[in-house]
Amino acid sequence: MTRHHVTRRSFLRNAVLATSALSASKILGANDRIRVGIIGLGARGMGSARWFSNVPGVEIAYLCDCDSAKIRKGKAAFPNVKSSQDMRDVLDDPEIDAVVISTANQWHALAGIWACQAGKDVYVEKPVSHNIWEGRKLVEAAHKYDRMVQGGTQQRSNGHWEELREAIHGGEFGAIRYARCNRYGRRKSIGKRDTPLVAPETVDYNLWLGPAQDLPIMRNKFHYDWHWDWNLGNGELGNWGPHILDDLRNLVFQDQTAYPKKVVSGGGRLVWDDAGNTPNTHFVYMETDSVPVIMDVHNLPRQKDLAADDIYWRRRTPAFLVVEMEGGYYAGGRNGGGIYDQEGKKVRSFSADGGGGHAANFIAAVRTRKREDLTAEIEQIHYSSAWCHLGNIAYRLGEESGYDRSVAEAKVDSQPWREVISDFHEHLDRNEIDPAREKISVGPVLDFDGEKETFIGDAATPEALALIAREYREGFAVPAEV
Repeated sequence: MTRHHVTRRSFLRNAVLATSALSASKILGANDRIRVGIIGLGARGMGSARWFSNVPGVEIAYLCDCDSAKIRKGKAAFPNVKSSQDMRDVLDDPEIDAVVISTANQWHALAGIWACQAGKDVYVEKPVSHNIWEGRKLVEAAHKYDRMVQGGTQQRSNGHWEELREAIHGGEFGAIRYARCNRYGRRKSIGKRDTPLVAPETVDYNLWLGPAQDLPIMRNKFHYDWHWDWNLGNGELGNWGPHILDDLRNLVFQDQTAYPKKVVSGGGRLVWDDAGNTPNTHFVYMETDSVPVIMDVHNLPRQKDLAADDIYWRRRTPAFLVVEMEGGYYAGGRNGGGIYDQEGKKVRSFSADGGGGHAANFIAAVRTRKREDLTAEIEQIHYSSAWCHLGNIAYRLGEESGYDRSVAEAKVDSQPWREVISDFHEHLDRNEIDPAREKISVGPVLDFDGEKETFIGDAATPEALALIAREYREGFAVPAEV
């Protein structure tokens, strides 16, 4: 892991850090305008800009993206604001109070750390890191510089969570047996080129890469499809997983369980012969001191040639989160959900709010300077993001040969694990996939020490430990000391 590269610019910024952080830490009154910079102007970034612009007392004051074409589109909505391709210009601006980070994943932690060091409060999209180690560095920076740092799991600001937690833990439906987290959404192949893709002329490619390695791009589309490249993204588990697993940690564990203690995972990138290297069919088992957890991802359809997303067949639901209890189950997602009896009859309903409440919550905490006012304070969202990283590491350590169903099922003595293996094979059958013709992996069972945030025992191999962090390009290293 390379050390943080100190430029003259970063030296000068650190020289005035104490003054800028002190001035930014003043308690703001209800009538004080909070000037926000948006860093990353894709669909999520512009969506967040609209959320924040609707919060009373907030002014969108700076737009930033390494692609000048996106800046031009952004300025159509916010025409009279400053703009730059370089986020350091935003962070150096003394008039900016807070930033929203909606870049590609490889930038989230470093951009957040730089913002904290510059005395800015931070709203950072999920996952809040590209790996576990740098997520902890972001938490350290937020606390060291006393910044309000909110993770972009906007469902945490929905008003129904407290009522739902009480219903699940109140005893009316019995003890929780296990939880099932599902992301069933169709996607298509990203293609595979014969020659590397050249970045658009409007893109500052060095700034776009940031901490990531400069590797050939063999996919067809430059933007968005970086999600399916380990160098830049974290696959579907790192895309939707932070939302779903954050719901799990918030609702089932009430934020009292930071990490699972064992993780095992399998799956593959099936059918598509493309440039992606993240799985499109992915299953993960996570063992805790109380509730077993399954995370299941299917990007292929419900069955071959059927234009429909898959469902969790045991309960016949597309729900993101299913909590199996002795006397019923909860099934829900972004728009709320319900509790059902064992026969599938809904007995209670819960409705969700829109994402704008999360922006308002962040701004309220910026005014009060109370970390406890944040509904998605960065340390909790670091943990939820890290569950996704663990699932990805467990997958990546698998061997892409010699898959055997009975061997896979025997890895964990758990009914939920055996159920997800069975579901995986049913999914293969419905899509007419012969597992002998596909590269399918099932990794080892990994023991994890949550307090030290590292693998232990036989799991502490050089290969596993290397995936907790990453190598950085010069000038874009996440610092070991924030």
